[in-house]
Amino acid sequence: MKCNSAMIFAAGFGTRMGKLTSTTPKPMLPLGGRPMIDHCIDLLQEAGIETLVANTHYFPATLEKHLKGRGVIPLREHPILETGGGLRAALPHLGSGPVITMNPDAIWVGSNPIQSLIAAWDTTMSALLVLSHNETANSDLRLEHGEIQRRGPVRFTGLQILRTERLDEIAETAFSLNRYWDLMMASGPLHGLVYSGLWEDIGTEEKLAAANQRLSS
Repeated sequence: MKCNSAMIFAAGFGTRMGKLTSTTPKPMLPLGGRPMIDHCIDLLQEAGIETLVANTHYFPATLEKHLKGRGVIPLREHPILETGGGLRAALPHLGSGPVITMNPDAIWVGSNPIQSLIAAWDTTMSALLVLSHNETANSDLRLEHGEIQRRGPVRFTGLQILRTERLDEIAETAFSLNRYWDLMMASGPLHGLVYSGLWEDIGTEEKLAAANQRLSS
């Protein structure tokens, strides 16, 4: 089944950004002279993803106005539902097929990771995660013969395709997609691929400054 929809997780408070997010939602902070979330939207649209949804919560009006101008459906959360709960709440807009999920607070240098993800997706998979060997990131997973295992030398980038039909098996309203991974891994493997380019998390003020310096050079 072709993947035509994506969820962008944009509802966080951005507390690691310090004073930068005192009046601005993190996805609207400038990266390369444009809102951070625009780089994420560009990659998704370049890959041909037709339906884009983003959750909002912190200073939502500013972000929602921008999202609508980019053709993204904003969904305001109150309270915050975390990644799993937020994805489940968005399913009426995303449809019943596999969904891409992505975080806006990252920089990708190289080929479009979403195109690589779609090319590697197999409809027999429960989930396909994009991983990085970035040595400056905290490692949390390992990859064995294309299958995901917990505790290892690679980092999840926040980008994945996953099937969503089992989300209703989790009783809580707010929950992390880590819970959903555990549920799926109990009955079969999750799969992964390592991004061939450079990926870096830009969730802190220092990392955002470094990313802007990299882009300017």
